[in-house]
Amino acid sequence: MCILFIAIEQHPKYPLIICANRDEFHQRPTQKMHVWAQPIVLAGKDLQAGGTWLGLSPTGKFAALTNFRKLPLSEETKKSRGDLVLQALANNDENFTDELAQQASQYHGFNLIHGSFNKLFCYDSVNKQSYQLSKGVHSICNGALDDIWPKMAWGEKLLIDTIRLQENLSIDGLFELMSNDKQALPNLLPATGLSEEWEQLLSAIFILSPTYGTRTTSIITQDIEGNVEVYDRSYAPSGACIAKQEFTLATAFDQ
Repeated sequence: MCILFIAIEQHPKYPLIICANRDEFHQRPTQKMHVWAQPIVLAGKDLQAGGTWLGLSPTGKFAALTNFRKLPLSEETKKSRGDLVLQALANNDENFTDELAQQASQYHGFNLIHGSFNKLFCYDSVNKQSYQLSKGVHSICNGALDDIWPKMAWGEKLLIDTIRLQENLSIDGLFELMSNDKQALPNLLPATGLSEEWEQLLSAIFILSPTYGTRTTSIITQDIEGNVEVYDRSYAPSGACIAKQEFTLATAFDQ
């Protein structure tokens, strides 16, 4: 997962709106979102390492992960960060953040968003801090929570504008937001250790290139009655949508 925008209590009918893009090398084998047999979660699957970047549990838990881009990486062999999402979905312990802190050094840097739809937390393994997401609009990318990278600030503005303009929330409008491929001006690029060419490519909300780019977009909404809907789209290297799926959390696990 590369970027998420989360709106909490910003829409009169939808107290929670989550918009998320997963960026990855196109050659990395992936299975689109589905209900797993074991563990029982609704998530896409990284077929190379076996984990996931975003998922939901039958009990109404949510978790998603972004890699923390801080180079150079340690040459020490680390565990796959995709397993952390599965841990978060399976864990009912209120002290889960303490467990994360104890094992964080086994992984390269990450942000893990986790919790119930009514109480979400973000754990930052690099700065070793946990935050409960407050009312408002948040962006989580490959640095600290609510960093002011151009695409984070741009996405937050687009989400606020989309919410304000739509009494009946348009899911297509949210997908349009997440497909924005506008790149940042060179003088506004963050410095994370990558070349300027890569920083430029990665500065868009929706990333397009033949080798690396946005592979999926997931939109998740919870309405005022507690109903959770999940919309998921997959993309080819060209950026063309190649699969669309919709799930209702209350019935997704009954199939």
